[in-house]
Amino acid sequence: MTRIGFVGLGIMGLPMAVNLVEAGYVVRGHNRSPAKAERLVAAGGTAAASIAEAVVDADVIITMLPDSPDVEKVVLGNDGVLANARTGALLIDMSSVAPATARNVAAAAADVGVRALDAPVSGGEQGAVDGKLSIMVGGAAADVEAARPVLAALGTTVVHVGPPGSGQLVKAANQLIVAGTIELVAEALTFLDAYQVDLEPAVEVLAGGLAGNRILDRKAAGMIRHELQPGFRIDLHHKDLGIVLDSARQAGVVIPLGAVVAQLMAAARAQGYGDLDHSALILGVEQLSGRHR
Repeated sequence: MTRIGFVGLGIMGLPMAVNLVEAGYVVRGHNRSPAKAERLVAAGGTAAASIAEAVVDADVIITMLPDSPDVEKVVLGNDGVLANARTGALLIDMSSVAPATARNVAAAAADVGVRALDAPVSGGEQGAVDGKLSIMVGGAAADVEAARPVLAALGTTVVHVGPPGSGQLVKAANQLIVAGTIELVAEALTFLDAYQVDLEPAVEVLAGGLAGNRILDRKAAGMIRHELQPGFRIDLHHKDLGIVLDSARQAGVVIPLGAVVAQLMAAARAQGYGDLDHSALILGVEQLSGRHR
């Protein structure tokens, strides 16, 4: 049976690890806060006290971490993943990080005989729970095919998008579109509310026309009710938009609307909304409109 070492059991990582257990894999998980690992144990996995214990005999190693510095520390550190992984293991980093970080990890992995993929995801917490993530994978084609059975337990869309770092570039584009769409939905809801339009039927008809999108389907109801518990936090989307801006600048690509949305996300974070769901952008629109509840 394929042994999987899973490092990072947060909002996304824990349900992903549980889905792998339910798919029949032997999963040993490690997390900085042991309580998360205990929840994996309750689902049939095993807890590891260290990164080394999680990965030392794993066939596949999955990391799901918050940011580039976390990946660099966990994967490249002196007692990290690559220092303890066996030769021939397959490392799948499913974090959302800078493309340069993904390329550096791939090069360092190759130096020690480990195959590496960058495979960030889209779909949020619910997609992770349901095993219906969209997974964009960068790396060698043969390694992607080797990883496909494992990734199929986590997502319904698994696409090889190019060489190392490509998965992170597609994820950056995804985050640009998602942030912009959330902001427009927030503006539309605030606009309609100002005219005392009944928002739920308004969303129903908007979702059925050309304006229909998954943000309306999955986020609008919570935005209307101000139920903004995180599926994906403002803090993390702020980080991702920083990756977008840096990558666009390096390529000489102008993204004026993306830059504005990045500033609005930063403003929401500055207002103390960083731990709320990214749909909390609606609070910023309401505040700017003098309609903050």
